[in-house]
Amino acid sequence: MEAPGSGGADRAGPPGSRDRLMGLQKGGGVCSRSYFAVVMVFVHVYILNVIGLLLYVYYTNGSEHGDPGAEGAEQRAPDRPDPRPHTYLPRLEGIRVGHRQKLNLVQDKVHEMQTLSLKPLLFEIPNFLSEEECKLLIHLAKLKGLQASQILPVDGYKEAMDNLEISKADIFNLLDHNQDGQLQIKEVLTHSRLGNGRWMTPDNIREMYAAVKADPDGNGVLSLEEFKKLNLRDFHKYLGNQEVTMSDLVRNSQHTWLYQGEGAHRVLRSIRQRVIKLTRLPADIVEYSEPLQVVRYDAGGHYHAHMDSGPVFPETACAHTKLTTNETAAFETSCRYVTVLFYLNNVTGGGETTFPIADNRTYEEMALIQNDVDLRDTRKHCDKGNLRIKPRLGTAVFWYNYLSNGQGWVGDLDEFSLHGGCLVTDGTKWIANNWINVDPNKQRQLWFQQEMARYAKDDSTNQKDWMVDKSYQDLHVDL
Repeated sequence: MEAPGSGGADRAGPPGSRDRLMGLQKGGGVCSRSYFAVVMVFVHVYILNVIGLLLYVYYTNGSEHGDPGAEGAEQRAPDRPDPRPHTYLPRLEGIRVGHRQKLNLVQDKVHEMQTLSLKPLLFEIPNFLSEEECKLLIHLAKLKGLQASQILPVDGYKEAMDNLEISKADIFNLLDHNQDGQLQIKEVLTHSRLGNGRWMTPDNIREMYAAVKADPDGNGVLSLEEFKKLNLRDFHKYLGNQEVTMSDLVRNSQHTWLYQGEGAHRVLRSIRQRVIKLTRLPADIVEYSEPLQVVRYDAGGHYHAHMDSGPVFPETACAHTKLTTNETAAFETSCRYVTVLFYLNNVTGGGETTFPIADNRTYEEMALIQNDVDLRDTRKHCDKGNLRIKPRLGTAVFWYNYLSNGQGWVGDLDEFSLHGGCLVTDGTKWIANNWINVDPNKQRQLWFQQEMARYAKDDSTNQKDWMVDKSYQDLHVDL
């Protein structure tokens, strides 16, 4: 913010401002004195507003964001826990794109965090992990063994669709996003990936229409009458007869999970402690979240743009709290408040993380597909996204998947957090993910925390064996 009166000499003022200024300098008339009085009133109000703003920043950021020393109140990370660990979720301030903050995450070292985006709230921290730590995580993942992140489609999806008790008219209305009585290809594409995991392109839809004779006039648009004449089993039969490779799926990678709790390797424990300091979230919330996921993308690997979390409705339940609250909701979703992603190596070609609509002014789902260009397609259109982050060994990026509810808790899903892994064109890409789980329903989350704390205090041998993984506790490897 520019201080009042600074830098004004080089700026052109509004029409007539020079004449008014000369009148004030002469200072002879009542009109000039009145104008001066009005100006001074506005100047005082402006100064009071500035002071009020500075006090607000100090009290909201200074105590929460660290020591307000020479670096500024918003530039120093805290060294003490939040006084309201279970009822309030600290949330970092992005300030502006390009803003840099100093972080004290490990002893005798200062990290620098840069704001990459405000929608979603997204940060980058170089050298969060050392080269030795990255090599160790890759080594432990190989020892544990990796599995395909997504399997090929199975017949269970077809059976589930066959058992749906819903009319064709209802299906049509569900797909008809703009309710214009016609199904455009991009409206079909929006919903076609929810089931069997194939990534469908506009050309795939046209080929399918032709094969099952769904579009007699060939205009790529289905009316309600045309849709009613279709046999939906023909679509499933057509898809079932198509050869599917891993590159045809939404995700083409391999992954495994590394335990970070009690008894874990000291490096895994250290990373978790750093994440607690980075996010400033209550330690037990982080400790009771998911283990560390390590992922490998070989050449040709990708992950089409997606959300790490889903919206929470009365019909849904969070996967992590459902176990302890005995919820009977029909649908289950991952409630991942924060994503922390670590790059474990430098990638020879491709492999960027893309945020296609970061910092867009608005979000419109149908606008993601224009003229057969699907911004979610990370095999073909990563270069058209708003933000791409190049993998650099040791760098961490983290973002919020949900907005704040304005009362210090989880709010609505942040649709701007749509992201994906660009196609790896050369070499191999290794990453790791820490997801921090928080239920938007505060009472369910608090109950979950209480139950997990009770389990942790259980002295029974079986409970201890269940909780503690000592597989890598004393492992020493030559890297």
